[in-house]
Amino acid sequence: MNSAAKVVEYPGEKLYTIGTVSKLTGVGAITLRAWERRYGLIQPVRKESGHRLYTRKHIDQINRITALTQQGIRISQIRPEMLESGMTPEDGPRADQWKNYLDSMLAAIVHFDEDRLEEVYNEALSLHSIGVVTRRLLTPLLVELGLRWEGGEPASIAEEHFFAFYLRNKLGARFHHRPRRNTGPMILLAGLPGEHHDIGLLLFALAAIEAGYRVLPLGANMPLEYLPQVAGSKHCSAIVLSGAVEPSDRVLADGLPDLVAAIQIPVFVGGLSSVYGCDAITKAGAEPLGRDIDHGLRRLEEVMGEFDGG
Repeated sequence: MNSAAKVVEYPGEKLYTIGTVSKLTGVGAITLRAWERRYGLIQPVRKESGHRLYTRKHIDQINRITALTQQGIRISQIRPEMLESGMTPEDGPRADQWKNYLDSMLAAIVHFDEDRLEEVYNEALSLHSIGVVTRRLLTPLLVELGLRWEGGEPASIAEEHFFAFYLRNKLGARFHHRPRRNTGPMILLAGLPGEHHDIGLLLFALAAIEAGYRVLPLGANMPLEYLPQVAGSKHCSAIVLSGAVEPSDRVLADGLPDLVAAIQIPVFVGGLSSVYGCDAITKAGAEPLGRDIDHGLRRLEEVMGEFDGG
């Protein structure tokens, strides 16, 4: 772990300070404390000194609370079990629908059953928008597969590759048929050096397109030194880097600061990589977005507005 990141190593877990969590989620420290004390929603780990420390699961739960409140649900209505199931008070008799989808798709992946995977995915899409399916099914499913891999589950690497290949084809088709009438700012998207997966990049690209941006995707494992020329030639308004692996010291200490110094537009880092290297990314002059796409897009708009205004 990069020494600049405010992460404390505990057996089997990585813990993050309240300042880092606030930066990654956009939720202030005072609000986080209120959610804990008044509503019992987030229960951080406490050091002997009394300082609060948060896990990656806590970060995901905080993003979930934010999403619920933006749907018009009052904080007093949110219950801890809703953060696990992804349900809302309005889901009523179909409260376990998303859990059933998740369980069914996970079972199909474990059995390498593409026909069943296709059946469940298409059923979800027939009833819900792609944005909702991404937020409430695909993202939790990718997290679950990651946890299986971290836990050393048998065949977990093969499962992840099987689903990644399936989903990449689905997302690639959506990207190919994307609307091309957007007039918003152009964003250059690229995978961090050492990142060989592009699912997160594709999901962010599609969400950005839905929000009105134009995107220029360069794919996974992109050397950073080539980005200034491309961004300049295409008049990009921002660069968004993505990754699910821990960025190397070379990227955080050299590549990222050099990139920021070489251009006159903001640089963002999203995905799990931005959680691992949050403070080092900030020190390099870039903006960590966390791994919640909705929060990332909101922060993207905020920073680009501040940059233009400055």
